[in-house]
This record gives sequence, structure tokens and C-alpha cells, in this order.
Amino acid sequence: MRGSTPCPCDANRRYGGNTACVALEVAGEDPIILDIGTGLRLFGDTQPLDGTFRGTALITHMHWDHVQGLPFFVPILRPGARLDVYGPCPDSTHHSLEDAFSEFMRPPYFPVTVEQLPGQIHFHDAHDTQLAVGNAKVTARSVPHVGETNGYRIDWDGATVAYISDHQSPRVGEDEGMTIADSVLELAEGVDVLIHDSQYWPGEWRAKHYFGHCSVDYAVHVARVAGAKRLVLFHHDPAHDDAEVDKILEHARLRAAGTCIEEVVAAYEGLTISLD
Repeated sequence: MRGSTPCPCDANRRYGGNTACVALEVAGEDPIILDIGTGLRLFGDTQPLDGTFRGTALITHMHWDHVQGLPFFVPILRPGARLDVYGPCPDSTHHSLEDAFSEFMRPPYFPVTVEQLPGQIHFHDAHDTQLAVGNAKVTARSVPHVGETNGYRIDWDGATVAYISDHQSPRVGEDEGMTIADSVLELAEGVDVLIHDSQYWPGEWRAKHYFGHCSVDYAVHVARVAGAKRLVLFHHDPAHDDAEVDKILEHARLRAAGTCIEEVVAAYEGLTISLD
């Protein structure tokens, strides 16, 4: 839920300081994990540690805050465990997603390589495609950010979740509240839950428009136009403490009042949303 860098401290105690990791779970089925930032370590505490773990991770992109939890995910550090990882190939210098992870996890940048992890990790390139993950239907589409980036829509057990964690809204000089990428609208259309980048206040975004993110106002705009029922504010700026996120949440709720959006929440560590 935290963007850019881990930032645990007293001022962030309520919302937390770990970077992006969201788990989708349906009884009797293997979990689907959205990004594997430092929050992945805590999710691992809830999973079997005897080598029976099975799961799928959907990676939006290869920026550090979205991938650096992998070697600290204890369930995959056991022989027999399996994790399937899907995501976009980062750029033309890497032949595959697996190639990018191998570059990221090796000395001198990290002492352990992917191949040295005891569990089985299988990488799959996924770009503008649809996947069957168990009984879940997964749609992957490119979304505007810095570098190749996926957003995801997951239709599973009668519920629909869209995950657009990093989203570059229109640049300065364009109408921030009007233009939305077709791919984003496809992913978010009519979903039960939209988890969306909301890193900045509008004024902050104007100063940092080229960083690849968007304002809270734009996040509400996307949810409204797409007809999303619930909006989860995500990728909180590391400079925003709990009190600041509270203000952003209150602002978003006022912006969403009277629209199709039934609920707005700000992501925090341990947040659970149940969809019956």
C-alpha cells in the first residue's frame, strides 16, 4: 500500500510502511498475489511453511517497491513450494520477465539468486492478454506509467477487482480530470473494488507529473467514470504520514459523494475487504 520505498515509523503506524502487496483469496483455492513488495513478507506469515504452498503473483512492473519482497517470502523458501509469477517484460534490454528478475537478484546487488531459492518459481511474460489462473479470469492491460507496466482485472467467484497501482495521469497542460486511457477504463469498468494509485494531492502532482503517478482527484475521477463500486486509495506517498493520509481520504470521500462510488477507503496494512 506504500509507494516508492518502505517507510516504517511512528508517524506511519496506522497505515503502515511496507510497499505494494495485495492478496486475493477464495476458500479452497490458491491465492493470487498482486505485486510482491516488502508487504509480501508479512503475507508469508499466514501461509503454509511446510513446502505445500501454491500461489500466483501478478507483477505490475519491475520497480523495486513492487518486487523486493520475493527473497523474504518464507513459504517459497521450502522445497516443494511453487509460485507462478506473471508480469510484463521490462524493456528491450531484457529478453523476458525471468531475465529481469535474474538481473535484479544476483551479486553484488543481492547475495542470493532466484535459482538458489529452494521452492519452484516459474516466470511467465504477460502483456495485454487474458489468463486463466485456477478458476479466476485475469485480464492484463498496459497502463501509463514509467516503463512497461500492467494493470490487472480479476474476475473470481462472482466478484471483480481491478488493480492499477501505478498510473500516470495526463501531463501538465492537459485536463487532469478528463483523459483516461482506454486500457484503464477496460480494467476498471463496473468492478466491485478498484485499487488505484492516489499518491499525490493535486498540487504535488503538478510538481511531480513526470514521476508516473496521479492525484487523489484523478483516482476518484477514474472510479466514477468506470462505474466502480468501491475505491481503495493505494500507493501512499512515503512523505505522507497517517494524519496526511486521513486528510486525503476525507477529501476523496467528499469528491465521491453523490456518485456511483459507494465507499472509499485508504489502504492500510492488514486491511481486509470481504466480497460476498
